[in-house]
This record gives sequence, structure tokens and C-alpha cells, in this order.
Amino acid sequence: MIIMAPVLLILLGATEILQADLLPDDKISLLPPVNFTIKVTGLAQVLLRWEPNPDQEQRNVNLEYQVKIHAPKEDDYETRITESKCVTILHKGFSASVRTILQNDHSLLASSWASAELHAPPGSPGTSVVNLTCTTNTTADNYSHLRPYQVSLHCTWLVGTDAPEDTQYFLYYRYGSRTEECQEYSKDSMGRNIACWFPRTFIHSRGRDWLAVLVNGSSKHSAIKPFDELFALHAIDQINPPLNVTAEIEGTRLSIQWEKPVSAFPIHCFDYEVKIHNARNGYLQIEKMMTNAFISIIDDLSKYDVQVRAAVSSMCREAGLWSEWSQPIYVGKDEHKPLRQWFLIVLMATICFILLILLLICRM
Repeated sequence: MIIMAPVLLILLGATEILQADLLPDDKISLLPPVNFTIKVTGLAQVLLRWEPNPDQEQRNVNLEYQVKIHAPKEDDYETRITESKCVTILHKGFSASVRTILQNDHSLLASSWASAELHAPPGSPGTSVVNLTCTTNTTADNYSHLRPYQVSLHCTWLVGTDAPEDTQYFLYYRYGSRTEECQEYSKDSMGRNIACWFPRTFIHSRGRDWLAVLVNGSSKHSAIKPFDELFALHAIDQINPPLNVTAEIEGTRLSIQWEKPVSAFPIHCFDYEVKIHNARNGYLQIEKMMTNAFISIIDDLSKYDVQVRAAVSSMCREAGLWSEWSQPIYVGKDEHKPLRQWFLIVLMATICFILLILLLICRM
């Protein structure tokens, strides 16, 4: 025990020294990163890069970095590496700051900030496009085994309120690392491009990357200000209606079946809505389900029109748009009893009523 005591004291002392090195204290001075730059690497995409301060005191600690985005949209996050990619619109400019931090469970030490900025691109106010909207749609490609589905892109916009009459606009999109310029435009009465159509794109309908779209322009009389926008695919993907909708009536039982839409998503990734309209009394029934069949009890004397629409389920991606309704399917017969049949019914009811009255009179 006498021999073990000094050993324990030595171990405790070494542990305290090591903890003193690992924990931040007032003696540690953190310096800001150096050579902080912001570089545009693609449409609506920038790379932030910096280097550790060469004069930073080297201790047995793990330094991290706090990145703060100021514009166009505030954001704040931490990282251990010396670069960071950001997907963001750039027509309003971009600014950010970074600083060195050291934290543990009890405290946070931080250096001063290093900042950088990208100015908004030049252009006269009111000349950029407005109301830029885009939609995607999936079609089957029977000629490609590698990509059996193709995604088209359609974008529209309005001419800037102060854009000169000779303004011409040009659209580009980026998805992932691929960028394309539009080749098929629609024009207004003055010959200015106001819509773009890509029959085939590099967009993956099941992908989760942002779609970046840029519209710039040119004019002999003014500098046209560019405009860019980011679109989430789930929010702009126009789903196709269900295929091969059928409806059959057996007595009072209406059976409806259909197939999944043309889509890269598998069959279990769809929600459906079935709309049944009674043409005789105007009653409308709408049912939501996850299967591709539905049975309803109906009035067998009425005529019905049936439609189905689809949407990608939240199990497979974020909730998005519903498809258009399928073409109506008409079933049943709007039968009306013949006038002679109604006359016989009324006549029999009248005779029964008279006989009942006569029977009561006889009893009295």
C-alpha cells in the first residue's frame, strides 16, 4: 500500500495535466481563419474555403469552425473541415463569415469573424424576369434500358416591368453537375422569350437535389439583371394520371380498378383519390386510398362517371402535387320507369285505397 500510494498520486497528477491541456481555458487564444474566399462553382452554387490561422497556438485540442450565412438567407452551422458548399440563389448577392471555435460541455471559446462577400450581379432595376415558374413531367422512354423514364422541364415567366422592348431572355438549368441551355422557346407578340421547353433533361424524378434555374438577358439599351431560383422537385413534379381505369357494375356493386401512373416510382409509392359522380341526383363521392382498386355500393338505377388521380406518397418523398383526374369512365343506366308503368302503379294504389274505404263503411 505504501508503494502504491506514490504511483496513484503520479497517475492523478498526469490525468489533471492532460485534462488541463484538453479543456479550454483563458490562456488559449483563438485566431480567425485566413484566406476566406467565396467562389461561384455553378448555377446557384458557391464554394466557401478558408485556411487555419498559421499563428494559431497548437494544443492537444480539436478546433472547429462556425459558418454563418448572412445573405440571401440566414443560416448557421458548424464544421471541422476548411471548406463548405452552399446551394443558394445569387441574384441578390451572397455574404458569409467564419470563425474558429473550441467547445466542450461547459464553455465555448471563439475567435473573431473572417468575412467575405459576393456582390449582386449588375443590371438595371425592373429588367429581370418575374413570376418564374417551372414544372417537370415524366414520360416512358422505350428506347433506353439504362433510363426507362425521361423527365421534361417547362418554365414560364413574365417580362420585367422596365425591360426595353428589344430585351431577349435566355434560360439555363442545373441539376447535380449537369447544366443545359434552353433550345426551344415560346415568344410573346414582340418576339421576346417568355417560356422554355426541355423535352429531355438530366433531371432524375426520384432525385432529391435542388433544381437551379437561371434566366439572364440582353438588350442594346439597358443591362438586363439576371434572376435565379431554386425548385424542390416534389413541389413542381406534375404526376401523370393513373392508367387503364376500368369500372364495372354487378347489381348494386361498383368495382373500380386502375394501374399506377407512368413514373419512376414503384407501385407502393402512390396515394389515390377516386371520384364517383351520380349523374341522376348529382351526388359526389371522393375516397382516398393506397391500393389500386375500390368497391362501392351504389343505386343500380343511376348512371355514374368515375375518375381517379394519383400523388406520390409521403413514404417515398415529400408530399407534392396531385395528378390531373383520369378521363371519365361512364357506367350504369339512368333508368326511368315508363309512363304506362307509373300509371298502373297509381291505378292499383287508388283501387286499394277505395276498397279500404268501402270496407270501413261496411263495418260501420
